[in-house]
Amino acid sequence: MSWHAANDAILAEGQRMLINDPSRFDGVTTIGVDEHVWRHTRLGDKYVTVIIDLTPTREKTGPARLLDMVPGRSKHVFKTWLAGRRAAWRDGIDVVAMDGFTGYKTAAGEEAPDATAVMDPFHVVALFGDALDKTRQRVQQETLGHRGRKGDLLYGCRRLLRTGLGLLKQHQLAKLEAVFDQHPGHLVVEVTWDIYQRAVAAYRHRDPARGKKIFEAVITKLANGVPKDLPELITLGRTVKRRSADILAFFDHPGTSNGPSEAINGRLEHLRGNRPGVPESDPLHCPITARSQRLQAATTPSNTMSRERAVRRASGRPGVRVSAPCRRSRVRTRRDDGGPDRVADRVGKRLVQRVREGEGPREGQEGRPTRA
Repeated sequence: MSWHAANDAILAEGQRMLINDPSRFDGVTTIGVDEHVWRHTRLGDKYVTVIIDLTPTREKTGPARLLDMVPGRSKHVFKTWLAGRRAAWRDGIDVVAMDGFTGYKTAAGEEAPDATAVMDPFHVVALFGDALDKTRQRVQQETLGHRGRKGDLLYGCRRLLRTGLGLLKQHQLAKLEAVFDQHPGHLVVEVTWDIYQRAVAAYRHRDPARGKKIFEAVITKLANGVPKDLPELITLGRTVKRRSADILAFFDHPGTSNGPSEAINGRLEHLRGNRPGVPESDPLHCPITARSQRLQAATTPSNTMSRERAVRRASGRPGVRVSAPCRRSRVRTRRDDGGPDRVADRVGKRLVQRVREGEGPREGQEGRPTRA
């Protein structure tokens, strides 16, 4: 059976069992939407919109499941998909978890106006982390005049800056304090790091109401009174102020993180490049190229490169060339000036035999491999 016939049969059965099953949308009250890079080529739609059922994870009854994948990444794509569902189903959607893309928010507001848009913590923390990285990179350029290099203090602690405060050990905290005190310009990095840690602490708080108050204080601090020498925090403040209702809605609807959507995106990427259930071809059965169609003499050493190099070094002739196409090595010698290949002498044959047995060439002996 050809690959095309098998693929057509699998797609037809999947269409019948999964896509055409009307019950797969039953009981869905929370959905997550995210984009995914599906096609890594220049032709065709590069992105797809992935819609996930987050109801099981929110109710703690099971894992999230994939509902649909739609080519494209825009407001029109998500709005068209929602419009294709029954009105009763759209009215039953309570929460739509998404990233910071405003197109998804607008589409959900138009087709499911009663649903609450929630900007999930994964992307919110990513915004704060990006502001921290940009601040560190800017200060690095201003203080040292170059990008981060090995040995630079700010570059050396880039991962510690993104680590949650509760996960840092004492010596790591001491290292961060030493970096902050090392140069007056590092103060802006410390301020941005403090804002980042407050946002992470709000999401990690056990009490959602308390976490919401912490994040409200962060939004208020970013929206008012940020110094002009912190352009990264000014930009971040505009974003979180504009999406504050969606960010704070997470604390009123716990368990609506879009993390399962990112996990399914990773699984889709894994399945896109693999063929589950199909054994890989034997790497030893590689195609024979014109370069590898050389006769192998009986005196040719084995395929271990170290032994071939030992023979080449022992021969001392620049005409000996080693090539290894298709995991097989060939040793070829160049003809002498104006004459055919000479037959190796007894010393050369003994040298080749020692190399085959794992011994190196003895001092003072010379020889070279030849073709039969």
